[in-house]
Amino acid sequence: MSSIKKILVANRGEIALRIIRSAQEMGISTVAVFSEADRNALHVRQADEAVLIGPPPSAQSYLQIDKIIEVCKKLNVDAIHPGYGFLSENAAFAQRVKEEGLIFIGPSPEAIETMGSKLAAKAAVAKFDVPLVPGTEKAIDDIPEAKKIAQEIGYPILIKASAGGGGKGMRIVEKEADFEEQMDRAISEAKSAFGDGAVFIEKFVTSPKHIEFQILGDSHGNIVHLFERECSIQRRHQKVIEEAPSAILTEEKRKEMGEAAVNVAKSCNYTGAGTVEFIVDDKLNFYFLEMNTRLQVEHPVTEQITGLDLVKEQIKIAEGQALSFKQEDLSINGHAVEVRVYAEDPKNNFLPDIGRLNIYKRPQGPGVRVDDGFEEGMQVPIYYDPMIAKLITFDEDRDKAIQRMIRAIDEYEISGIETTLQFCKYVLKHDEFTSGKFDTKFVDQHFTPDVLTAHTDEKAEQIAAVFATVLIEQNKKSNQQEHVSTSATKSKWKSRARNY
Repeated sequence: MSSIKKILVANRGEIALRIIRSAQEMGISTVAVFSEADRNALHVRQADEAVLIGPPPSAQSYLQIDKIIEVCKKLNVDAIHPGYGFLSENAAFAQRVKEEGLIFIGPSPEAIETMGSKLAAKAAVAKFDVPLVPGTEKAIDDIPEAKKIAQEIGYPILIKASAGGGGKGMRIVEKEADFEEQMDRAISEAKSAFGDGAVFIEKFVTSPKHIEFQILGDSHGNIVHLFERECSIQRRHQKVIEEAPSAILTEEKRKEMGEAAVNVAKSCNYTGAGTVEFIVDDKLNFYFLEMNTRLQVEHPVTEQITGLDLVKEQIKIAEGQALSFKQEDLSINGHAVEVRVYAEDPKNNFLPDIGRLNIYKRPQGPGVRVDDGFEEGMQVPIYYDPMIAKLITFDEDRDKAIQRMIRAIDEYEISGIETTLQFCKYVLKHDEFTSGKFDTKFVDQHFTPDVLTAHTDEKAEQIAAVFATVLIEQNKKSNQQEHVSTSATKSKWKSRARNY
């Protein structure tokens, strides 16, 4: 068992700050690395030590493995926490860390490699009887053969990049006439994005929900799940709102899916924190989608309902400690909702809207948590993901957690850039969301930019009405004061006239 005394956080922004705080609470020293664009970032100030590693582009800074290892050696670092994104799911990086005699706070390089390939992951979990979407078992680039398989599966089908993520190299094909064109596009996009044109075919599940399970595994063979997160509200195949637990799972289905998630982890001898993602159809049939071999952006909602600090658990596992709890010790307490606050303009196809945070005031109060890496006056850099913050609310049940979130959104003040806050509020108030019936097509089916314009116009009208009311009241008071003043003047003249 290794006692970790100093951790280098190979990341930036809110997740770097999140990791630094938990490590410091454990009495562990922290080292931040930063690019020139992040010189004044909060994670740089919060860490015990900070080192500049390159220019703003991530390829010249946060993805520089040699520089990160060099800093570790120079500052006597014991372990590296990769956060999410950047190098967090890079098997070569995890292997290099291991070879350098450092501790990688995450799974083994072998587990990352297996789960990093969708085809390899499917092959691994199939041995554990985890439900899989009907489709090809290997990469395919022979179009006639692929077309034949698609016919057997039945349209609509989904073409997916084996090495992909974030919706890249993914094409939905509704009918056979479109197959060849979409196949060519998927292969081309996969090569461009990942340097790997391998694609495979799956049956496309209509009206799917995206539900994932948080798992933890230690080096002693113990694996547990920490229940599910509902992540179906997405734009461009990327999540915007998450919650825990799901509003639709029965206890029986939760147990069944949780056991499947644990089996996925067993299939690759998983250690650390990871997430097993499923798609769920309208009859609650579920199918393995993929495994994320890292901490997820949405991990705070799981922390809220379980009372666990997942970063601290990651560190303990990396030290070689056994999990201090068993599956039967865990239970769901209350409900948590998270909205991702992006510097994006929902009225303009969610395009990034980078700029200066002229006003930045976080919401407060009971049951409100903000994980961010910014403060008022700071610039949102153009070089990285445009997420400003994660806003999380917690309460005893789903309705109350949602209402608390709506209040928190109203209290969150950001100016200088457009954000996704009002879009999230629109979703949270929509009948489809409150009923729990929504799926991954919610944005396509229900959201148009004009709903936010209408909201803005309504707000402007309300402000104008309030302003008009204030003016009317002020005029009334002014007239009353003028009347009193005139009456007083007249009476004074009368009294003076009598004196004369």
